[in-house]
Amino acid sequence: MTDTDESTDDDSLFVLSAVLLTPAQFPSVLGDDFPEACAALGLEAYERGYGLVLGQDGTGARWTVAVDDVSLVAVAIAAWDCGMEHDLSPDERTVVAALPGWPLALAVAAPGIPAPHDPEPDPGEDDDGARPPLAPPDTADWGSAQRRLGADEIALQWEAWRAQFDSEDEQRRADVDSGETEGVEGDGETEEARGEKPEPDTTRDGSPDGPDILHEGVRRVLKELHGYLESPPPLGRVRSGFAPAGARMLRADGPGWSLVARTDDIAYILLDDEPNEVLPVGRGPELPKLLEALDTIAVRPF
Repeated sequence: MTDTDESTDDDSLFVLSAVLLTPAQFPSVLGDDFPEACAALGLEAYERGYGLVLGQDGTGARWTVAVDDVSLVAVAIAAWDCGMEHDLSPDERTVVAALPGWPLALAVAAPGIPAPHDPEPDPGEDDDGARPPLAPPDTADWGSAQRRLGADEIALQWEAWRAQFDSEDEQRRADVDSGETEGVEGDGETEEARGEKPEPDTTRDGSPDGPDILHEGVRRVLKELHGYLESPPPLGRVRSGFAPAGARMLRADGPGWSLVARTDDIAYILLDDEPNEVLPVGRGPELPKLLEALDTIAVRPF
């Protein structure tokens, strides 16, 4: 791609990667919703979104080029995902902005040119008004960016996380059967084994096998999700993607929390206040209705 902007000194841009920045698909590490992700790049939250092309100029400097031809970038990404070669060369008329730096970490570099580095400031630009080069959010420590990345990973590895949850649930049941849980007499018999009806576990979602949803943070998240149904959240706060068997994969975010769920299954919640913890939310009687309702307001890929 050539002549994208005067700031590239008319050097060619060697394309290394590309991502979509749309209400339904955006790098969630940049924000909880589409407007927040756009603001992180200094872009207007244009509803149709952008394609972001990441590359290096002839000097090796990092550049992020935002284009409004989303379909062109989407086709290129799809081809690359299938292992096919595809030349991504947007028309310069589609270029919205050429931004110094990269908003995401890349482990690749263009061959035959200097190593990736931030561009030198324009000598004629006022330093006070110059925008610093884009840089990936800090994910070294637990925080909002790391929390959102964790939710992304769960969505990608849903089957593995589901199997882990099932394994832990089976172990808990085995502990109950062996008399290793609370409410067990010294002879090892459970209340149920003695013919007594056990008291319901009030720390769970109405089902003896449900997860703990009386956790204060989880209750707050569920309350805010119900609030999304009454008052639409910022664009991209709730997103719906494809899942097997006709189900939908839901992603929702809010101040300090992320949720990933399948409409035919359970949900997982991550909190800024609970570093590296993943809190499962079982089906119970209410979750299916909540997920179906959220799916009706979610934005979907075009």
